[in-house]
Amino acid sequence: MTTIDREVAARLPEIRGPLSAAVVNTLAGGRRDDFDHDAVIGADPFGEDLQLALHVCYELHYQGFDGVDDGWEWDPRLLGFRSGLEQAFLDGIRAAVPGGDDVQGLLDEMLVEPVDGEGVSHFLRDKGEWWHVEEYFAHRSIYHLKEADPHAWVIPRLRGRAKAALVAVEFDEFGGGRAEQAHSRLFADLLTAADLSDGYLAYLDHVPACTLATVNMMSLFGLHRRLRGALVGHFASTEISTGPSARRMDEALGRLGAAGECRYFYTEHIEADAVHEQVLRHDVIGDLLAREPELAADIALGIQATELLENRLTEHLMGAWSAGETSLLRPLLPLP
Repeated sequence: MTTIDREVAARLPEIRGPLSAAVVNTLAGGRRDDFDHDAVIGADPFGEDLQLALHVCYELHYQGFDGVDDGWEWDPRLLGFRSGLEQAFLDGIRAAVPGGDDVQGLLDEMLVEPVDGEGVSHFLRDKGEWWHVEEYFAHRSIYHLKEADPHAWVIPRLRGRAKAALVAVEFDEFGGGRAEQAHSRLFADLLTAADLSDGYLAYLDHVPACTLATVNMMSLFGLHRRLRGALVGHFASTEISTGPSARRMDEALGRLGAAGECRYFYTEHIEADAVHEQVLRHDVIGDLLAREPELAADIALGIQATELLENRLTEHLMGAWSAGETSLLRPLLPLP
């Protein structure tokens, strides 16, 4: 007889300001409050308050929250408020990236790894300590425990070869039909092996806005048909960069004597993403641009937005760690 995992829904997070208070308190109290749309104006589009509010709104389209009625997913007042949050976030991204429509040039740039590269995976490989790795796992758990889910939104928005090829990539991400091999499951196994919680959104109150923004971007692009090109650009960007980063993570974990389940998550990505990169570049993006060449600027936006938000997260992590401080809003354990 097959044993079925019974996942416990995440609890609503602690508020971080008036925007997240409006969303969280409404969901917690079952009220249909009048949301203050003017409060969104002037709010930091990358700040703690707006990013948490947006993340909570988006989560209603995924697994939801414990004790929150599923009907909130399509509540018109909440959706209206979310629209304002989304526009502020999107405007912030557009203002911070160079724009353009040279998709091939952007992808080619990503394929060249600098000899003296630096970043989180380089740091963890060369001199990171175990507490750095634990914090990194906590940051990434917000996405990896729903890995590939945001990208599934774009499937019905594509046609022809682009759709078929993207589905093939997603099939691998979801374990090729084997639940135990789904990448989200592999990351849950990684967390368990690292003596961390594998609960869905268990570290939501720990991670800062720069972490939430990397996940909110995927939901923003995936939930809007008009941004389908941006979602495809983001997905391709992620698959191109993951292979080299995963290799460095495996080396880091090997140096630190991590459990096999921790290393397996990354070795699986080294192999899979090398293939996915080619499929997304040629079969998905190539076919999409052949059908809808006007989407080139949106595809470029997805690539540039991914780089922008990942760089912001990297700067936060490296800034905190270089100062000997936690990169989380609340540390997992007292620092050594």
